Amino acid sequence: MRRDWVILGTGVQAGPDFRKGLMRIAASALIAIVSACMLAACASSGAAPRAVRSQQNMAVALAFLDTVFNKHEVEQAFRLYVGPVYRQHNPGIADGAAAAVQALAKLTHDYPQLHQQIKRTVAQGDLVAVHSRYLAGPADRAGEPDKAAVDIFRLEHGKIVEHWDVVQDVPENSANDNSMF
Repeated sequence: MRRDWVILGTGVQAGPDFRKGLMRIAASALIAIVSACMLAACASSGAAPRAVRSQQNMAVALAFLDTVFNKHEVEQAFRLYVGPVYRQHNPGIADGAAAAVQALAKLTHDYPQLHQQIKRTVAQGDLVAVHSRYLAGPADRAGEPDKAAVDIFRLEHGKIVEHWDVVQDVPENSANDNSMF
């Protein structure tokens, strides 16, 4: 049995091809509605803003590291990217921004060709982890190996307020064929 639809007011009969097109439009509309509802749910639950905040925090941490280790502008980095209260977890550096500025200024002075290569980053909310290779230039080396490090930052209101790090020498020979990076 064949059934045709009639579009009222036009006097046009709709056959099977028209119905298929109408079904495609209805399916597309349903997908659009479901997508909009999912986005609204993410926005109301805070998932979308958290992802944006994570990306912003990562950008701050990377700009901070670049300013310190590649540009050697330690005081500028702390002025731009560090909050008024700064907690340091590296046991070799006293707590607070002033002690960190002093230690990093000495490091970049003692190793004027020092630079950092970012290998990977991870951000979740207010935490950012950066896996890096720190390289001394040929004139700076004097038997110093490159360093592999993971810096972890906690941020509040777009400013770094806490720092942890784990640093390890990059050996010339390894017990395995896996890279540290």
